[in-house]
Amino acid sequence: MSEIQHSTNLLKHTSQNIVQKTLLRLFYKDLLSLVRPISSLSILDVGAGEGFTLKKLDDAGLGRKLEGIDESSHALKAGKKLFPKLTLKKGDIYKLPYNDNSFDLVICNEVLEHLEHPKRGLKEVMRVTKKYAIFSVPHEPFFTFGNFLRGRGIKSWNKKIGHINFWTFFSFQNLLKKQGVRVIQIKIPFTWILVLVEKPNKKYKK
Repeated sequence: MSEIQHSTNLLKHTSQNIVQKTLLRLFYKDLLSLVRPISSLSILDVGAGEGFTLKKLDDAGLGRKLEGIDESSHALKAGKKLFPKLTLKKGDIYKLPYNDNSFDLVICNEVLEHLEHPKRGLKEVMRVTKKYAIFSVPHEPFFTFGNFLRGRGIKSWNKKIGHINFWTFFSFQNLLKKQGVRVIQIKIPFTWILVLVEKPNKKYKK
């Protein structure tokens, strides 16, 4: 998680570009379709940024306890102005300030591609969830192609938004399976990979 990520996250969610708005609409449609069937009462958004995902969940009536955590003070300050009713806290994905099995569902959208140690971040997410987690990452090479459609320079844009990890449909599934999580369902809203996973029996320690 980084300041770079969330300054661009705010721009992404407030953009009036028709392609950008369409892609986000499809992304959230697929995300909500993964959340609804599992009836999670408590939901944590890791890398919540300004709180746009939490607001979508709240508007859809999903979850009784919604909480977001992020390391970016800039994003949290903006989020508290945009969505004052949301619970947004400062924290580090590598050391989440929660006990094991604290939430029914943990969501981690567009975070792992920014991390120097994505496996550590993934394990920490799985530690604090009781049963389910949802991860999303840019779907390569389609994410890069989508940036081209939006009129962005490919190499300069990926560098600007701080991506240091790049996954295809198969390589991201392989990453998850190597950590022992069970993939339940996958959605592909064009430029992203959205995966619902179930927590394995083994413990994830701090």
